[in-house]
Amino acid sequence: MSAQDAPLRATVLGSGSWGTTFAAVMADAGCSVTVWGRDAATVEEIARDGRNTRYLPGIELPAGVTATLDARAAVADADVLAVAVPSQRAREVLAPLADALPAHAVVVSLMKGVELDTDQRMSEVVAQSLRIDASRVAVLSGPNLAREIAQRQPTATVVASTSDATAQLVARACASSYFRPYTNPDVVGVELCGAVKNVIALAVGISQGRGMGFNTMATVITRGLVEIARLGLALGADADTFPGLAGMGDLMATCASPDSRNHTLGVHIGRGMTLDEAVVATGGTAEGVKSCRSVLALATSLGVEMPITSAVVQVLHEDLPVDRLAGLLLARPHKAEGLVRTGASDG
Repeated sequence: MSAQDAPLRATVLGSGSWGTTFAAVMADAGCSVTVWGRDAATVEEIARDGRNTRYLPGIELPAGVTATLDARAAVADADVLAVAVPSQRAREVLAPLADALPAHAVVVSLMKGVELDTDQRMSEVVAQSLRIDASRVAVLSGPNLAREIAQRQPTATVVASTSDATAQLVARACASSYFRPYTNPDVVGVELCGAVKNVIALAVGISQGRGMGFNTMATVITRGLVEIARLGLALGADADTFPGLAGMGDLMATCASPDSRNHTLGVHIGRGMTLDEAVVATGGTAEGVKSCRSVLALATSLGVEMPITSAVVQVLHEDLPVDRLAGLLLARPHKAEGLVRTGASDG
């Protein structure tokens, strides 16, 4: 067996629904996989019973998945390290592991967000925290709702890296009969799509919680994609990324599915819950709650207008009454629709 064909050793940092699901995906792709988590009961259940009933009730994990509480041991022999921790905690989790990561290992970020205070994308946080070159980092994003994938429903995803070899290795580690990775060199575009779509899903959820229908949903999704593209183009992203799997594909899934935590939390807010109440009712991390502020800060620093994102920030963090959200979602001057790919300011 050649080194290229040898089974890969993979580690997933994060034992939530997405981290555990991606561990199962890589095991089904032929990897031996270790999941690291902080919760002792969850880790023990994964290792002993092959289940994670807290986050994936009713799902049996493949035999190739085990788990540990020891992050350094989990990382020490990994060929592929997948990071699925909350985006705002990534740096504190990763920095202590920098000297434990093998020199040949590649790292794939499953996180969706922009770091508060630094405005850094997650791939930048990963590379900086682990002290590795950007060529060893990939990001994965697409219409990838964890519950559906855990049930082995077919889907596709995008693996983006500045290094084709890194992207191909990550794609090899997760390709299976039901999970189809496509590679893409546009790390910026893929990553921004993953971060901002959560914010747009919050807006859709809030509007639906207020009783608004499919016209509003379609409008917010479509104009939300314009906001994502406007920010991405300002940062040098490829316009072709936005109508693809990582852009419109992920945006549609996250905004429409009741399995989306960001959409669900938005619905709770729209129905009158406070943010704290909605977080509890949602029962998991909705990345858009925190990343909406960092996304807006990044856009403001670049002079990019993002009215939907701004409206979400005002509702969640600045006490704007939800009844005033609708008027802010489309708060732009009247003009021709325009085409984002031209690079011109779009309405």
